[in-house]
Amino acid sequence: MPQPRKHASAAARQAAYLSRREQSRQVELRAKGLPMLPAIATLPGWPRWKASFAAAQALLATTLSEMQEYFDERSESWQEGERGEDYQDRLALVEAALDAVGELTL
Repeated sequence: MPQPRKHASAAARQAAYLSRREQSRQVELRAKGLPMLPAIATLPGWPRWKASFAAAQALLATTLSEMQEYFDERSESWQEGERGEDYQDRLALVEAALDAVGELTL
């Protein structure tokens, strides 16, 4: 026995799908704490972009502190060895990324 139709036409089905998709997108944006984009596409979304830069900066700062703690917990021979030097290079790159994102939030 076939399932009963939920929508009168393919156009109605597509409209319902697009509506569900937009609602899902709105829920995701609210979960991330980002403000909505302006209704007019030609207006810049600076509040939204600043919020996303601030979130990226917070994430990088957390990552940098965790990486620094990891480095500090290693032995002195590890820190002075090849692996420690490579790790310090990565730490410097994360610091540079954090500084670059920090400049964007100004």
